[in-house]
Amino acid sequence: MNSFPAGESSLVINGPAGALQAITTCPKNVDDGPGNVTIVCHPHSLMGGTMNNKVVHTVARARRDLGHRVVRFNFRGVEKSEGQYDHGIGEQEDLLAVIDWVRATRPDDRLWLAGFSFGSFVAASACGRALERGYPVTHLLLIAPAVVNYEFDSLTAFDCPLAILYGDEDEVVDATEIQRWSDRISTLKQVFCLPGAGHFFHGRLTEVKDIIQDQLA
Repeated sequence: MNSFPAGESSLVINGPAGALQAITTCPKNVDDGPGNVTIVCHPHSLMGGTMNNKVVHTVARARRDLGHRVVRFNFRGVEKSEGQYDHGIGEQEDLLAVIDWVRATRPDDRLWLAGFSFGSFVAASACGRALERGYPVTHLLLIAPAVVNYEFDSLTAFDCPLAILYGDEDEVVDATEIQRWSDRISTLKQVFCLPGAGHFFHGRLTEVKDIIQDQLA
């Protein structure tokens, strides 16, 4: 497919390990001039993470309502996406392939990357590589970043604005470690901590959406 579909559409994007299952969303009445595309990365592939995760879906709806075109996709080995789980390494290549597809279909649009949990590691790691290719990454959003599970130590400076959102009662990733990591980031950042929220933001997704729309628009 050589154009970004209208409405909400299921499609297949060619990835480095085979076909990648994806869903695109285009807001109603959006004009065809230069705009914004958000790509959202899902949580851990081996722990039930898919592009239909509730947090991923909340990010997608929030950005759609701001007028962004949105792409959600399944990493390699998830549901109908081909390939096998690759510890966040091959998944970065998957994300870059999705970015390549977006650039082919919407060459003048700005890119907004977002990731939840494991997806935050993939998005954060691939962001610099995308910028090195000259891709116009405008913003990076990391939700409940899995800083205790993946190598975030070298990810302390970003060449685009960064936002971090987490709950202080995260039962999967120690919230203290997320704060310690965010304190080490030397470049432009916003940090939002939701008191009483856990890793999956049960009962708090409306607040997550509000932050994305009101603070990160």
